[in-house]
Amino acid sequence: MTQPLLDVLTKASDYLKQKGVPQARLDAELLLARVLGVKRLDLYLQFDRPLVEKELTGYRDFIRRRGQREPLQHIEGEVEFRELKLKADRRALIPRSETELIVNVLKKYLPSVDCPRILEIGVGTGAIALSVIREMPHAEVSASDISELCLELTRENAALNGLAPPNLFLGSLFEPFPAEQRWHIIVSNPPYIREGDIASLEPEVRDFDPPLALSGGEQGWELPAALMQGAFHRLESGGILLMEIDPSQFKILKEKALAQGWISVESVQDYQQKIRFFVANL
Repeated sequence: MTQPLLDVLTKASDYLKQKGVPQARLDAELLLARVLGVKRLDLYLQFDRPLVEKELTGYRDFIRRRGQREPLQHIEGEVEFRELKLKADRRALIPRSETELIVNVLKKYLPSVDCPRILEIGVGTGAIALSVIREMPHAEVSASDISELCLELTRENAALNGLAPPNLFLGSLFEPFPAEQRWHIIVSNPPYIREGDIASLEPEVRDFDPPLALSGGEQGWELPAALMQGAFHRLESGGILLMEIDPSQFKILKEKALAQGWISVESVQDYQQKIRFFVANL
């Protein structure tokens, strides 16, 4: 038994709309293209194509999962980040497109030394650390995470992209490192969501991203503030701390940074012209 592609696509799109999926039609198209092994735009040239039972079965499974609000990236099993293709699953936060900009900011502040030492706190999928390794091969890159699963995922993504993994360490913030160790840049996309706001997040985030990757504390800024406090003693003179934050947190983090003794603090905006990155200089 076969069904025309357009009919199948229309029914899938309507089903996802009923389930409250944002961009239901786009997701229905992307998942069908994945099942058929074609580009999404190629579907528009094949609306009359009959889909066989094997294709329908695979597509129905994908649409069922998306209707349960499983992230598209988990269903497809991967996500693109700058020049990388990364595995995406429940082990780590799905890298957002806004986070790609943090690598541009890092490049701007990269010191002109032969081998700049860079540390990422909270490596997750490895998106940031592996982008630095690919795009700044002269840098020495280390990374840590509180989750062994994230370190495992980073190793897998390094191999997937033909890269050597960063030097990886297990532990919270700066616990895994000797007190005397210093870096030129410390970068992080730490958890920064208010504890009380997690229940109201979209199901794709609330139910599928690891809880440890979401909560920044009761007010949301506590963990970024703790990272900043620790980084103050872990940077070379002139070093940079670079964090992704919630726009509402910049003012209080800046106040705390200047009170601690950081020389200067800057903000960098994202694609929507919202404050997204916090840059503190020693």
